[in-house]
Amino acid sequence: MQRLILMRHAEAERAAGSGRDRDRALSARGRTDAAAMGQALAARRLRPDLALVSPALRTRQTWDLLHDAFGDVQIRDDEALFNGGADTLRRLVEAVEDEAGCLMVVAHNPGIHLLAVDYLVEGAASPSVLDRMSGGFPPGAAAIFGVDAAGRRMLEGYLQPRDVAAG
Repeated sequence: MQRLILMRHAEAERAAGSGRDRDRALSARGRTDAAAMGQALAARRLRPDLALVSPALRTRQTWDLLHDAFGDVQIRDDEALFNGGADTLRRLVEAVEDEAGCLMVVAHNPGIHLLAVDYLVEGAASPSVLDRMSGGFPPGAAAIFGVDAAGRRMLEGYLQPRDVAAG
């Protein structure tokens, strides 16, 4: 793996008709944001070979809108991605890192945010980068990491829907 994209699902409705968290759908804004993020990532030539996607409705819907910009990508869902913590997400990434040049994970907070921060700390990111990331990981945000030969993840970019909507 040369690149890793960690993405939080786009904005979701507050509740689902079923009352189950995993059944929450994307809001109208979330659908717009997910499509815009897909276009922004594709425009930067950040197209995954493999995507790990939580089985929750909002993450699957986010992926469907991203997928429109990426084209054919192998996808895997795993129950552990649904609200998995940073350690769980890390194990899932490590289990497939030899299978893709670019791996994308679409999951939930706080796990996706904490894993991004862990990678920043391990990569000795600057205090300003750590400060920016400590401010949160909003719905639809994506952290893009380059992976060196030693397996270290170095931040290459951080996009939020508000960034791509502005231009």
